[in-house]
Amino acid sequence: MSSGSSVQVKSAALIPPSDPTQTHILKLSAIDSQLFLRFTIEYLLIYRLNGEEKEDIIGRVKAALGRALVPYYPLAGRVRARPDGSCLEVVCRGQGAVFIEANADFTVSDFEKAPSYVTEWRQLLALQVTDVVAGAPPLVVQLTWLPDGVAVGVGFSHCICDGVGSVEFLNLFAKLAAGGTGTGYTTATSRQVVSASTNFKPKPVWQRHILDPTPFNKQETKSQHLEFNRVTDLCKFMTRFTPDQLTPTSVTFHEWQINELKNSIISTSQLKPNSVTTFEAVSAHIWKTWAKALNFPPSQTLKLLFSIDIRNRVKPSLPTGYYGNAIVLGCAQTTARELTEKPLSYAAKLITEAKNRVDDNYVKEVVNSVSLNGASCVPDQVGVLILSQWSKLGLERVDFGMGRPVQVGPVCTDRYCILLPVHDHNRSLKVMLAVPSLAVDNYLDLITAVQ
Repeated sequence: MSSGSSVQVKSAALIPPSDPTQTHILKLSAIDSQLFLRFTIEYLLIYRLNGEEKEDIIGRVKAALGRALVPYYPLAGRVRARPDGSCLEVVCRGQGAVFIEANADFTVSDFEKAPSYVTEWRQLLALQVTDVVAGAPPLVVQLTWLPDGVAVGVGFSHCICDGVGSVEFLNLFAKLAAGGTGTGYTTATSRQVVSASTNFKPKPVWQRHILDPTPFNKQETKSQHLEFNRVTDLCKFMTRFTPDQLTPTSVTFHEWQINELKNSIISTSQLKPNSVTTFEAVSAHIWKTWAKALNFPPSQTLKLLFSIDIRNRVKPSLPTGYYGNAIVLGCAQTTARELTEKPLSYAAKLITEAKNRVDDNYVKEVVNSVSLNGASCVPDQVGVLILSQWSKLGLERVDFGMGRPVQVGPVCTDRYCILLPVHDHNRSLKVMLAVPSLAVDNYLDLITAVQ
Protein backbone atom coordinates (compact mmCIF):
# COMPACT_ATOMS: atom_id res chain seq x y z
CA MET A 1 0.00 0.00 0.00
CA SER A 2 1.42 3.41 -0.93
CA SER A 3 1.17 6.14 1.69
CA GLY A 4 0.98 8.72 -1.09
CA SER A 5 -2.26 7.28 -2.47
CA SER A 6 -3.83 5.99 0.74
CA VAL A 7 -4.37 9.28 2.61
CA GLN A 8 -6.44 12.18 1.28
CA VAL A 9 -6.54 15.43 3.24
CA LYS A 10 -10.09 16.83 3.40
CA SER A 11 -9.45 20.09 5.24
CA ALA A 12 -6.92 21.99 7.33
CA ALA A 13 -7.53 24.90 9.67
CA LEU A 14 -5.86 26.96 12.37
CA ILE A 15 -7.54 26.49 15.75
CA PRO A 16 -6.81 29.40 18.13
CA PRO A 17 -7.45 29.27 21.88
CA SER A 18 -11.20 29.48 22.49
CA ASP A 19 -10.77 32.32 25.02
CA PRO A 20 -8.42 35.33 24.99
CA THR A 21 -4.92 34.48 26.22
CA GLN A 22 -1.91 36.55 27.21
CA THR A 23 0.05 38.29 24.45
CA HIS A 24 3.72 38.24 25.32
CA ILE A 25 7.04 36.52 24.67
CA LEU A 26 8.08 33.60 26.86
CA LYS A 27 11.70 32.51 27.18
CA LEU A 28 12.47 28.81 26.84
CA SER A 29 15.04 27.13 29.08
CA ALA A 30 18.57 26.17 28.09
CA ILE A 31 17.46 22.52 28.06
CA ASP A 32 14.45 23.35 25.83
CA SER A 33 16.72 25.23 23.42
CA GLN A 34 19.21 22.44 22.70
CA LEU A 35 19.84 21.77 19.03
CA PHE A 36 19.07 18.07 19.27
CA LEU A 37 15.55 18.80 20.60
CA ARG A 38 14.55 20.89 17.60
CA PHE A 39 12.26 18.28 16.14
CA THR A 40 8.65 17.18 16.52
CA ILE A 41 7.38 14.48 18.89
CA GLU A 42 4.89 12.60 16.72
CA TYR A 43 2.30 10.29 18.30
CA LEU A 44 -0.11 8.04 16.43
CA LEU A 45 -3.17 6.78 18.33
CA ILE A 46 -5.53 4.28 16.66
CA TYR A 47 -9.17 3.96 17.77
CA ARG A 48 -12.09 1.78 16.69
CA LEU A 49 -15.26 3.59 15.63
CA ASN A 50 -18.11 3.41 18.12
CA GLY A 51 -21.07 4.32 15.88
CA GLU A 52 -21.01 8.05 16.61
CA GLU A 53 -21.53 10.37 13.64
CA LYS A 54 -18.26 11.61 12.16
CA GLU A 55 -19.46 15.22 12.17
CA ASP A 56 -20.14 15.00 15.91
CA ILE A 57 -16.67 13.59 16.62
CA ILE A 58 -14.96 16.24 14.51
CA GLY A 59 -17.01 19.02 16.12
CA ARG A 60 -16.20 18.08 19.69
CA VAL A 61 -12.52 17.32 19.00
CA LYS A 62 -11.95 20.68 17.29
CA ALA A 63 -13.81 22.52 20.04
CA ALA A 64 -11.82 20.68 22.70
CA LEU A 65 -8.55 21.62 21.02
CA GLY A 66 -9.44 25.32 21.24
CA ARG A 67 -10.37 24.94 24.91
CA ALA A 68 -7.23 22.99 25.82
CA LEU A 69 -5.12 25.71 24.21
CA VAL A 70 -6.37 28.27 26.74
CA PRO A 71 -4.28 27.01 29.70
CA TYR A 72 -1.60 25.70 27.32
CA TYR A 73 -1.56 28.83 25.17
CA PRO A 74 2.19 28.69 24.37
CA LEU A 75 1.34 25.69 22.16
CA ALA A 76 -0.70 28.13 20.05
CA GLY A 77 2.30 30.47 19.73
CA ARG A 78 5.39 30.32 17.51
CA VAL A 79 8.97 29.41 18.43
CA ARG A 80 11.92 31.52 17.36
CA ALA A 81 15.53 32.13 18.33
CA ARG A 82 16.10 35.04 20.70
CA PRO A 83 17.73 38.05 19.03
CA ASP A 84 20.90 37.60 21.11
CA GLY A 85 21.10 33.93 20.09
CA SER A 86 21.20 32.79 23.72
CA CYS A 87 18.22 30.43 23.55
CA LEU A 88 14.75 30.07 22.07
CA GLU A 89 11.53 31.88 22.93
CA VAL A 90 7.82 31.56 22.17
CA VAL A 91 5.90 34.47 20.68
CA CYS A 92 2.41 34.11 22.17
CA ARG A 93 -0.30 35.90 20.19
CA GLY A 94 -2.94 33.17 20.05
CA GLN A 95 -1.89 32.21 16.52
CA GLY A 96 -3.31 28.71 16.87
CA ALA A 97 -2.61 25.02 16.32
CA VAL A 98 -3.20 23.24 13.01
CA PHE A 99 -6.10 20.79 12.76
CA ILE A 100 -6.32 18.48 9.75
CA GLU A 101 -9.11 16.09 8.74
CA ALA A 102 -8.31 13.29 6.29
CA ASN A 103 -9.46 9.92 4.94
CA ALA A 104 -7.33 6.82 4.50
CA ASP A 105 -7.75 3.23 3.38
CA PHE A 106 -5.58 1.77 6.11
CA THR A 107 -7.50 -0.49 8.50
CA VAL A 108 -7.10 -0.77 12.26
CA SER A 109 -5.38 -4.15 11.87
CA ASP A 110 -2.68 -2.57 9.66
CA PHE A 111 -1.27 -0.93 12.80
CA GLU A 112 -0.84 -4.17 14.72
CA LYS A 113 2.45 -4.74 12.90
CA ALA A 114 5.31 -2.51 11.82
CA PRO A 115 4.90 -0.35 8.71
CA SER A 116 6.44 -1.77 5.50
CA TYR A 117 8.88 1.13 5.26
CA VAL A 118 9.92 4.07 7.45
CA THR A 119 7.51 6.68 6.03
CA GLU A 120 4.50 4.49 5.21
CA TRP A 121 2.36 6.26 7.84
CA ARG A 122 3.87 9.71 7.26
CA GLN A 123 0.67 11.20 5.79
CA LEU A 124 -1.27 10.39 8.95
CA LEU A 125 0.38 13.59 10.22
CA ALA A 126 0.56 15.30 6.86
CA LEU A 127 2.05 18.61 8.04
CA GLN A 128 5.63 17.59 8.72
CA VAL A 129 7.42 20.38 10.59
CA THR A 130 11.09 20.15 9.67
CA ASP A 131 12.20 23.49 11.15
CA VAL A 132 10.43 24.35 14.39
CA VAL A 133 12.09 27.77 14.69
CA ALA A 134 11.00 29.01 11.26
CA GLY A 135 7.52 30.11 12.32
CA ALA A 136 5.81 26.73 12.07
CA PRO A 137 2.98 25.85 14.47
CA PRO A 138 4.30 23.92 17.48
CA LEU A 139 1.17 21.75 17.63
CA VAL A 140 -0.45 19.82 14.77
CA VAL A 141 -3.43 17.47 15.20
CA GLN A 142 -4.73 15.25 12.41
CA LEU A 143 -7.84 13.10 12.60
CA THR A 144 -7.87 10.53 9.80
CA TRP A 145 -10.94 8.40 9.13
CA LEU A 146 -10.24 4.72 8.45
CA PRO A 147 -12.84 2.24 7.12
CA ASP A 148 -13.16 0.71 10.59
CA GLY A 149 -11.64 3.29 12.89
CA VAL A 150 -9.87 6.61 13.26
CA ALA A 151 -6.21 7.56 13.52
CA VAL A 152 -5.28 10.57 15.63
CA GLY A 153 -1.83 11.92 14.80
CA VAL A 154 -0.40 14.60 17.09
CA GLY A 155 2.85 16.50 16.62
CA PHE A 156 4.41 18.61 19.39
CA SER A 157 7.47 20.82 19.06
CA HIS A 158 9.97 19.17 21.39
CA CYS A 159 11.32 22.66 22.20
CA ILE A 160 8.16 23.45 24.16
CA CYS A 161 7.45 20.18 25.95
CA ASP A 162 8.82 16.74 26.67
CA GLY A 163 6.98 13.42 26.67
CA VAL A 164 5.47 13.89 30.13
CA GLY A 165 4.33 17.44 29.34
CA SER A 166 2.90 16.54 25.94
CA VAL A 167 0.79 13.73 27.38
CA GLU A 168 -0.49 15.99 30.18
CA PHE A 169 -1.80 18.26 27.41
CA LEU A 170 -3.23 15.27 25.51
CA ASN A 171 -5.08 14.13 28.64
CA LEU A 172 -6.75 17.52 29.03
CA PHE A 173 -7.52 17.73 25.30
CA ALA A 174 -9.02 14.22 25.30
CA LYS A 175 -11.08 14.73 28.45
CA LEU A 176 -12.55 17.91 27.02
CA ALA A 177 -13.35 16.11 23.76
CA ALA A 178 -14.99 13.25 25.65
CA GLY A 179 -17.16 15.67 27.60
CA GLY A 180 -15.30 14.86 30.78
CA THR A 181 -15.40 12.07 33.28
CA GLY A 182 -13.26 13.35 36.13
CA THR A 183 -13.22 16.14 38.67
CA GLY A 184 -14.55 19.36 37.19
CA TYR A 185 -15.84 17.68 34.04
CA THR A 186 -19.46 17.43 32.99
CA THR A 187 -21.43 17.06 29.79
CA ALA A 188 -24.26 19.26 31.00
CA THR A 189 -23.38 22.51 29.25
CA SER A 190 -20.57 23.87 27.13
CA ARG A 191 -19.79 26.42 29.83
CA GLN A 192 -19.24 23.65 32.35
CA VAL A 193 -17.08 21.73 29.90
CA VAL A 194 -14.94 24.82 29.31
CA SER A 195 -14.43 25.04 33.07
CA ALA A 196 -12.74 21.66 32.90
CA SER A 197 -9.52 23.29 31.78
CA THR A 198 -9.34 25.29 35.00
CA ASN A 199 -10.05 22.23 37.18
CA PHE A 200 -7.76 19.86 35.34
CA LYS A 201 -4.96 18.39 37.41
CA PRO A 202 -2.11 19.03 37.09
CA LYS A 203 -2.41 22.65 36.09
CA PRO A 204 0.20 23.60 33.48
CA VAL A 205 3.26 25.35 34.88
CA TRP A 206 5.62 27.36 32.64
CA GLN A 207 8.43 28.65 34.95
CA ARG A 208 11.26 27.76 32.53
CA HIS A 209 13.61 29.99 34.54
CA ILE A 210 13.87 27.17 37.10
CA LEU A 211 16.26 25.40 34.71
CA ASP A 212 18.40 28.46 33.99
CA PRO A 213 22.12 28.19 34.83
CA THR A 214 22.83 28.68 38.52
CA PRO A 215 26.00 28.77 40.65
CA PHE A 216 26.55 25.46 42.41
CA ASN A 217 29.24 23.59 44.30
CA LYS A 218 31.20 21.80 41.62
CA GLN A 219 32.58 18.50 42.79
CA GLU A 220 36.33 18.02 42.60
CA THR A 221 35.81 15.52 39.80
CA LYS A 222 33.08 16.34 37.34
CA SER A 223 30.43 13.82 36.39
CA GLN A 224 30.95 11.85 33.21
CA HIS A 225 28.92 13.27 30.33
CA LEU A 226 29.61 10.57 27.79
CA GLU A 227 26.65 11.61 25.63
CA PHE A 228 28.60 14.60 24.26
CA ASN A 229 31.91 12.81 23.65
CA ARG A 230 32.95 12.13 20.06
CA VAL A 231 33.96 8.57 19.19
CA THR A 232 35.95 7.20 16.26
CA ASP A 233 33.86 5.87 13.39
CA LEU A 234 35.30 2.48 12.41
CA CYS A 235 32.45 1.34 10.15
CA LYS A 236 30.93 4.30 8.23
CA PHE A 237 28.20 4.15 10.83
CA MET A 238 25.72 6.75 9.55
CA THR A 239 25.74 5.47 5.96
CA ARG A 240 24.05 2.31 7.26
CA PHE A 241 21.09 4.25 8.64
CA THR A 242 19.67 6.22 5.70
CA PRO A 243 15.85 5.81 5.66
CA ASP A 244 15.79 3.89 2.37
CA GLN A 245 18.12 1.25 3.85
CA LEU A 246 16.01 0.68 6.99
CA THR A 247 13.25 -1.86 7.63
CA PRO A 248 10.85 -1.10 10.51
CA THR A 249 10.28 -3.85 13.07
CA SER A 250 7.73 -4.35 15.84
CA VAL A 251 8.28 -6.92 18.59
CA THR A 252 6.09 -7.45 21.65
CA PHE A 253 7.54 -8.62 24.96
CA HIS A 254 5.00 -10.25 27.23
CA GLU A 255 5.39 -10.43 31.00
CA TRP A 256 6.89 -13.93 30.99
CA GLN A 257 9.54 -12.89 28.46
CA ILE A 258 10.45 -9.81 30.48
CA ASN A 259 10.78 -12.00 33.59
CA GLU A 260 13.08 -14.36 31.65
CA LEU A 261 15.33 -11.41 30.79
CA LYS A 262 15.38 -10.28 34.42
CA ASN A 263 16.23 -13.80 35.60
CA SER A 264 19.03 -14.03 33.05
CA ILE A 265 20.53 -10.80 34.39
CA ILE A 266 20.22 -11.83 38.04
CA SER A 267 21.74 -15.28 37.39
CA THR A 268 25.00 -13.77 36.06
CA SER A 269 25.36 -10.91 38.54
CA GLN A 270 25.35 -10.09 42.23
CA LEU A 271 21.97 -8.40 41.94
CA LYS A 272 19.08 -9.33 44.19
CA PRO A 273 15.81 -10.67 42.78
CA ASN A 274 13.33 -7.87 41.94
CA SER A 275 16.15 -5.32 41.76
CA VAL A 276 16.23 -5.24 37.93
CA THR A 277 13.64 -2.96 36.35
CA THR A 278 11.72 -3.79 33.19
CA PHE A 279 13.39 -0.86 31.44
CA GLU A 280 16.89 -2.06 32.35
CA ALA A 281 16.19 -5.64 31.27
CA VAL A 282 14.47 -4.87 27.97
CA SER A 283 16.76 -2.01 26.93
CA ALA A 284 19.86 -4.12 27.69
CA HIS A 285 18.47 -6.92 25.51
CA ILE A 286 17.61 -4.55 22.66
CA TRP A 287 21.03 -2.87 22.77
CA LYS A 288 22.95 -6.15 22.82
CA THR A 289 20.76 -7.65 20.07
CA TRP A 290 21.12 -4.56 17.87
CA ALA A 291 24.91 -4.64 18.24
CA LYS A 292 25.10 -8.36 17.44
CA ALA A 293 22.81 -8.10 14.41
CA LEU A 294 24.74 -5.19 12.91
CA ASN A 295 28.11 -6.93 13.36
CA PHE A 296 30.13 -3.85 14.28
CA PRO A 297 33.94 -3.98 14.42
CA PRO A 298 34.88 -5.33 17.89
CA SER A 299 36.60 -2.10 18.96
CA GLN A 300 33.79 0.22 17.77
CA THR A 301 32.58 2.32 20.70
CA LEU A 302 28.79 1.99 21.09
CA LYS A 303 26.42 4.12 23.15
CA LEU A 304 22.84 3.72 24.33
CA LEU A 305 21.20 7.11 24.89
CA PHE A 306 17.87 7.46 26.72
CA SER A 307 15.92 10.28 28.35
CA ILE A 308 15.88 10.54 32.13
CA ASP A 309 13.10 12.54 33.78
CA ILE A 310 14.70 14.99 36.23
CA ARG A 311 11.51 16.35 37.82
CA ASN A 312 12.31 14.57 41.08
CA ARG A 313 16.09 14.37 40.66
CA VAL A 314 16.74 18.10 41.08
CA LYS A 315 16.57 20.00 44.38
CA PRO A 316 14.00 21.29 44.92
CA SER A 317 11.84 19.09 42.73
CA LEU A 318 10.18 20.76 39.76
CA PRO A 319 6.59 21.84 40.38
CA THR A 320 3.79 19.46 39.45
CA GLY A 321 2.50 20.42 36.01
CA TYR A 322 5.87 21.62 34.66
CA TYR A 323 5.53 20.65 31.02
CA GLY A 324 8.84 21.84 29.61
CA ASN A 325 11.80 19.62 28.85
CA ALA A 326 12.67 18.15 32.22
CA ILE A 327 15.03 15.58 30.77
CA VAL A 328 18.72 14.88 30.38
CA LEU A 329 20.29 12.08 28.39
CA GLY A 330 21.48 8.97 30.15
CA CYS A 331 24.39 7.35 28.34
CA ALA A 332 25.70 3.81 28.62
CA GLN A 333 28.93 3.23 26.69
CA THR A 334 31.14 0.27 25.87
CA THR A 335 32.76 -1.47 22.91
CA ALA A 336 30.97 -3.77 20.47
CA ARG A 337 33.09 -6.71 21.67
CA GLU A 338 32.23 -6.23 25.34
CA LEU A 339 28.56 -5.59 24.67
CA THR A 340 28.06 -8.66 22.48
CA GLU A 341 30.35 -11.14 24.28
CA LYS A 342 29.64 -10.37 27.93
CA PRO A 343 26.44 -11.51 29.71
CA LEU A 344 23.27 -9.43 29.51
CA SER A 345 23.92 -8.32 33.09
CA TYR A 346 26.91 -6.30 31.83
CA ALA A 347 24.72 -4.13 29.58
CA ALA A 348 22.07 -3.83 32.31
CA LYS A 349 24.72 -2.67 34.80
CA LEU A 350 25.92 0.06 32.40
CA ILE A 351 22.34 1.28 31.98
CA THR A 352 21.74 1.30 35.74
CA GLU A 353 24.95 3.24 36.31
CA ALA A 354 23.95 5.78 33.66
CA LYS A 355 20.64 6.32 35.45
CA ASN A 356 22.29 6.59 38.86
CA ARG A 357 24.75 9.27 37.68
CA VAL A 358 21.90 11.72 37.20
CA ASP A 359 21.45 13.76 40.37
CA ASP A 360 21.02 17.48 41.09
CA ASN A 361 24.69 18.22 40.48
CA TYR A 362 24.71 16.31 37.21
CA VAL A 363 21.69 18.23 35.93
CA LYS A 364 23.27 21.58 36.86
CA GLU A 365 26.39 20.59 34.92
CA VAL A 366 24.29 19.83 31.85
CA VAL A 367 22.34 23.10 32.15
CA ASN A 368 25.51 25.16 32.49
CA SER A 369 27.23 23.28 29.70
CA VAL A 370 24.43 23.66 27.14
CA SER A 371 24.02 27.33 28.13
CA LEU A 372 27.70 28.10 27.61
CA ASN A 373 28.45 25.88 24.64
CA GLY A 374 25.10 25.76 22.85
CA ALA A 375 25.59 24.27 19.42
CA SER A 376 28.67 22.27 20.38
CA CYS A 377 26.74 20.33 23.03
CA VAL A 378 25.11 17.92 20.62
CA PRO A 379 25.27 14.16 21.14
CA ASP A 380 27.49 12.45 18.61
CA GLN A 381 25.53 10.04 16.37
CA VAL A 382 28.34 7.60 15.66
CA GLY A 383 27.79 4.24 17.37
CA VAL A 384 24.58 5.49 18.98
CA LEU A 385 21.26 3.76 19.58
CA ILE A 386 18.67 6.18 20.96
CA LEU A 387 15.89 4.65 23.03
CA SER A 388 12.73 6.48 24.08
CA GLN A 389 10.38 5.08 26.72
CA TRP A 390 6.81 5.95 25.74
CA SER A 391 5.43 3.02 27.70
CA LYS A 392 5.24 5.01 30.95
CA LEU A 393 3.63 8.19 29.57
CA GLY A 394 0.00 7.01 29.72
CA LEU A 395 -0.66 7.25 25.97
CA GLU A 396 -2.73 4.06 26.16
CA ARG A 397 -5.27 5.88 28.39
CA VAL A 398 -5.89 8.90 26.10
CA ASP A 399 -9.63 8.67 25.41
CA PHE A 400 -11.32 11.26 23.16
CA GLY A 401 -14.73 9.70 23.82
CA MET A 402 -14.10 6.79 21.45
CA GLY A 403 -12.65 4.45 24.07
CA ARG A 404 -8.98 3.85 24.67
CA PRO A 405 -6.63 3.49 21.70
CA VAL A 406 -6.10 -0.06 20.47
CA GLN A 407 -2.65 0.84 19.10
CA VAL A 408 -0.14 3.49 20.11
CA GLY A 409 3.04 4.27 18.23
CA PRO A 410 5.19 6.74 16.33
CA VAL A 411 4.14 8.21 13.00
CA CYS A 412 7.46 7.10 11.49
CA THR A 413 9.37 4.08 12.75
CA ASP A 414 13.03 4.96 12.24
CA ARG A 415 16.43 4.41 13.88
CA TYR A 416 15.08 5.68 17.21
CA CYS A 417 13.97 2.71 19.31
CA ILE A 418 10.64 3.31 21.04
CA LEU A 419 9.15 1.30 23.91
CA LEU A 420 5.36 1.32 23.74
CA PRO A 421 2.40 0.17 25.83
CA VAL A 422 0.32 -2.78 24.65
CA HIS A 423 -3.48 -2.52 24.59
CA ASP A 424 -5.06 -4.41 27.53
CA HIS A 425 -1.69 -5.85 28.62
CA ASN A 426 -0.22 -3.41 31.10
CA ARG A 427 2.78 -5.63 31.88
CA SER A 428 3.75 -6.08 28.23
CA LEU A 429 5.87 -3.84 26.00
CA LYS A 430 6.09 -3.29 22.27
CA VAL A 431 9.47 -2.39 20.78
CA MET A 432 9.50 -0.49 17.48
CA LEU A 433 12.82 0.09 15.72
CA ALA A 434 13.97 0.34 12.11
CA VAL A 435 17.05 -1.77 11.41
CA PRO A 436 19.32 -1.76 8.35
CA SER A 437 17.56 -4.09 5.93
CA LEU A 438 20.57 -6.39 5.49
CA ALA A 439 20.52 -7.12 9.23
CA VAL A 440 16.79 -7.24 9.90
CA ASP A 441 16.35 -11.04 9.77
CA ASN A 442 19.28 -11.54 12.13
CA TYR A 443 17.93 -8.85 14.46
CA LEU A 444 14.46 -10.42 14.58
CA ASP A 445 15.91 -13.88 15.28
CA LEU A 446 18.03 -12.52 18.12
CA ILE A 447 15.47 -10.16 19.68
CA THR A 448 12.83 -12.90 19.93
CA ALA A 449 15.29 -15.47 21.33
CA VAL A 450 14.78 -14.57 24.99
CA GLN A 451 16.95 -16.75 27.18
